[in-house]
Amino acid sequence: MTDPLIRIAEALERLAPAPLPAPDFSAAAFAWHTGPDRLEPVARVARVDIALLIGVDRSRDTLLANTRHFASGLPANNALLWGARGMGKSSLVKAVHAQVRAEGHDLKIVELSREDLPSVQRLLAVLRSSDARFLLFCDDLSFSHDDQHYKSLKAVLDGGIEGRPENVLLYATSNRRHLMPRDMIENERSTAINPGEAVEEKVSLSDRFGLWLGFHPCSQDDYLDMIRGYCASYGVPVAEDEMRAEAIEWQATRGSRSGRVAWQFFCDLAARKGVRVV
Repeated sequence: MTDPLIRIAEALERLAPAPLPAPDFSAAAFAWHTGPDRLEPVARVARVDIALLIGVDRSRDTLLANTRHFASGLPANNALLWGARGMGKSSLVKAVHAQVRAEGHDLKIVELSREDLPSVQRLLAVLRSSDARFLLFCDDLSFSHDDQHYKSLKAVLDGGIEGRPENVLLYATSNRRHLMPRDMIENERSTAINPGEAVEEKVSLSDRFGLWLGFHPCSQDDYLDMIRGYCASYGVPVAEDEMRAEAIEWQATRGSRSGRVAWQFFCDLAARKGVRVV
């Protein structure tokens, strides 16, 4: 029979496992996972060149300057990229990271999923122990009326008693400017005893980001310029009239026009022309 003390020790070890070994920070990109906590290196980040991001010049220049400041050890702001779907919010974050690294800065990026926000304090403790500088990237961030994950996000934005680690900066993307549905804001305002205070805690969450960068639906000219840029970059031979007619028909059948739709059309065009997109 197993010694009761041994069984108790094993049970305690399962409840409080031994600390994980220090991560290898030699990679440029990581994904944070829990159960158990770990930083997994990402060998190849799916991204496009920053020069191919059309129609977001002001946001691109602002985010690039902010990231350069952070990578150089200067003051920088957390950034919220919000707005229309498919307009390159997450693509811009990844492209800016690549550009700053290409300029000689050893800047790393860590992807944190919204579902893992409750573990963010543990992640910050891991990153704080490193001499490297990290962009903490949370994509497609939003909260429902009964979602308490937003409280964990404050640990990154405000830092609590320890303060946010000096070597960590948060970039988040969202379709919502205030990270919560408009109908939820209106509902809480209409039913609360004090309408102003009812939603202040959640609405003010977005105010904690120093940079707000808005992304809006693109024009037809920008949409076509995106496709032209992809064709030139990947060497897809196509006549201007043919590309224009097919691209306009494609976006009409989709009922929308965005950077994502432009990329989807380009992939279809490249396949029909026999060109591999790597």
